[in-house]
Amino acid sequence: MRRKDAIRQDVFGKLRAVALPDSRFDYDFDSFIPDFSGSPQALDRLVTLRLYGGLKLIFTTPDNSLEGFRGRALRDGIRQVISAGEITRHDAYAATLDGMERLAQQGTARYLTLREVQRLGRLDLLVTGASAVCTNGVRIGKGHGYFDLEWAMLRMLGVIRDETPVIAVVHDVQVVDEDLAPEPIDTIVDIIVTPTHTIEVPRRYPRPERIQWDRLAPGMMDAIPYLADLKQLVAKEVAR
Repeated sequence: MRRKDAIRQDVFGKLRAVALPDSRFDYDFDSFIPDFSGSPQALDRLVTLRLYGGLKLIFTTPDNSLEGFRGRALRDGIRQVISAGEITRHDAYAATLDGMERLAQQGTARYLTLREVQRLGRLDLLVTGASAVCTNGVRIGKGHGYFDLEWAMLRMLGVIRDETPVIAVVHDVQVVDEDLAPEPIDTIVDIIVTPTHTIEVPRRYPRPERIQWDRLAPGMMDAIPYLADLKQLVAKEVAR
């Protein structure tokens, strides 16, 4: 088995041929997860899944590859939480990263407190991009662990359960046929959607129930204020 960084770099070499450059980072895949040629076809596959018809509230990551999906979900009336922010305006502009930031300034999209996230209720689905994903469901991101942290935070808030489905939307070159053993912090993917395939992953591994505070990288608590908020929230609930 290869380590994640070796898989990531191998995929990056193939991804450049199909990826769309970012306006800020060009082809620096260590800094963003790109959109790719064929992403509309991957979107078509995702929205024809049986579970899509019953979605009401979902979590989506702000990856470039999911811009089309975020817009489609908004038009279909599906509420979305994106990295602890909520979008209520239903148009394509609201699905873009620039649009989200501008709408947050205008008040149409807004940042939520953790208590507000709890009051939204149960999430039906999490959708994420990836740098690479193994066919056994092990997802490989940019190496910062943000999505795994988001999963653990949502789990601790009680708005998702272990069985809440996770879908990764990637290009075919990002799918690696390797049985990579997951780390305890890894959020295993249930379904992999590409422009040409829909891969259902049999669940073999549990997913994190909580944040492993001792494994956070130095400076992470300062970089992500929600982590400190969560720690205080959990302490208050334990003290009750």
